[in-house]
Amino acid sequence: MTQPAVPLVIFGTGQIAELAWFYFTHDSGYKPVAFTVDRAYIGAETFHDLPVIPFDELPTRYGPQDVHMFVALSYAKVNAVRAQKVHAARQAGYRLASYVSSKASTFPDLAAGENCFILEDNTIQPFVRIGNNVTLWSGNHIGHHSVIEDDCFISSHVVISGGVRVGRGTFIGVNSTIRDHVSIGERCVIGAGSLLVANAADEGVYSAPASARSSVPSTRLRNI
Repeated sequence: MTQPAVPLVIFGTGQIAELAWFYFTHDSGYKPVAFTVDRAYIGAETFHDLPVIPFDELPTRYGPQDVHMFVALSYAKVNAVRAQKVHAARQAGYRLASYVSSKASTFPDLAAGENCFILEDNTIQPFVRIGNNVTLWSGNHIGHHSVIEDDCFISSHVVISGGVRVGRGTFIGVNSTIRDHVSIGERCVIGAGSLLVANAADEGVYSAPASARSSVPSTRLRNI
């Protein structure tokens, strides 16, 4: 017997929220029933024919006991905004959904946390651990025994080799390559097309064509 779909509220009304609505609608056991944003960002009463509810009113319309929530935001401020809203949803008592595409290559031992967004054509090898609030855009390779900590955003066609640790809040740009057994610190920004072959310090910024081996300086993040 088919299980009934779990009602889902999506936090956000931008492009990522629209994609989340599409993926959850067509490829999950969830059924989106509403969107929510902070009251100051209400632009319309509906989105995709679903109500848009101020977050401070949400418990009176869809209580934590009745729905799950997914926070569909980008990597703004090095993932800090998304992490803040995930925290707010938890504080309000909501259970957080994750999405793993049916078109991703995974194994039964996949360990992924809450509010993850894992899109099509990701290859996730055995013994990988993925924390909470991690986005894996389409087409990445996540090598065996790697760990991706909470609040990370991995964009498309990234190769993360075996035994890599990606620190909390890190962003990795498209077409980047991380050598095996490299450790990336927290809140790093790895620019598109980068090659990282040595450990990266916390809050480091690396960009192509430079690499860690080339002694690229780790700079403090400002207004990213």
